[in-house]
Amino acid sequence: QVQVVESGGGLVQPGGSLRLSCVASGIAFSIYAVGWYRQAPGKQRELVARITSGSSTNYADSVKGRFTISRDNAKNTVYLQMNSLKPEDTAVYYCNARHPRLPSSYDYWGQGTQVTVSS
Repeated sequence: QVQVVESGGGLVQPGGSLRLSCVASGIAFSIYAVGWYRQAPGKQRELVARITSGSSTNYADSVKGRFTISRDNAKNTVYLQMNSLKPEDTAVYYCNARHPRLPSSYDYWGQGTQVTVSS
């Protein structure tokens, strides 16, 4: 049984930091690309950052220089370090795992973790 579980969300003041974790089980984690997405109320889900099996990364322009994605295959975990948080970063953050040779319909998603940036 495949499970993808996010953690680390919470309430933080503007300018603060949070580190999100995504732990996957039941899959050959090291070959999957993993992405962090977010969805704010009334908005579409958007890609925040992605890391490939080879640890290549890409980021949304809105988070470049503030967020860092990394992975620890020994722990089946991907992290999203979020610094200099802004109120517009408030959203539910979701972890996505994608097999390199399967279409997106085969993706695995976590249940999401809420991040709220507010004073």
